[in-house]
Amino acid sequence: MFRQLKEDIACVRERDPAARSSLEVLFLYPGLRAIRMHRRANFYYRHKMFFLARWISQRASRKTGIEIHPAVKIGKGFFIDHGTGVVIGETAEIGDNVTLYQGVTLGGTGKETGKRHPTLGNNVMVGSGAKVLGSVKIGDNVKIASGAVVLTDIPANCTAVGVPAKIVKCDGVRVSDLDQVHIPDPVAQEISRLESEIESLREIISKGENI
Repeated sequence: MFRQLKEDIACVRERDPAARSSLEVLFLYPGLRAIRMHRRANFYYRHKMFFLARWISQRASRKTGIEIHPAVKIGKGFFIDHGTGVVIGETAEIGDNVTLYQGVTLGGTGKETGKRHPTLGNNVMVGSGAKVLGSVKIGDNVKIASGAVVLTDIPANCTAVGVPAKIVKCDGVRVSDLDQVHIPDPVAQEISRLESEIESLREIISKGENI
């Protein structure tokens, strides 16, 4: 248990430049607290003590603003930055070295039964406010931009942006810098496309007037 705690703290200090000390991370980081409480809840859930498991998870939600269903399977090196508003549904599965930012939802669509929440591979980064919905599979080393809504599978080594999310980069190169800033802006891209179409229509109208 102590070794696991040391690994969790090291994970936070590695990915959050604002973390000044291990004590600060241990006592003041809601993401770390939520993960620690989830492990206890998951233990009781796996041993069919469902009421106790849900009681711990709901208590964690009230204290941290992070709601993780006790049945969720989470790998090592999991990091929730800031954390407020994060929701992770019952059948979600999370691989190793995954990072979630505030406001992320790994939820269902309301139309599925059984496996109805996402599966995230290793080294995935999900930007703030992003929603990944349904029993979709997110491959290893995927980046999901802030505010994106993912409704379909994303292959490994890709970057997805927009609503609904579209792949804008998939070159097979492993993502080594977990960064939610340097990602193309889908709104700016769409505005540029519309401006190009408007200019084309103006040229057509101008030619028609000169006939």
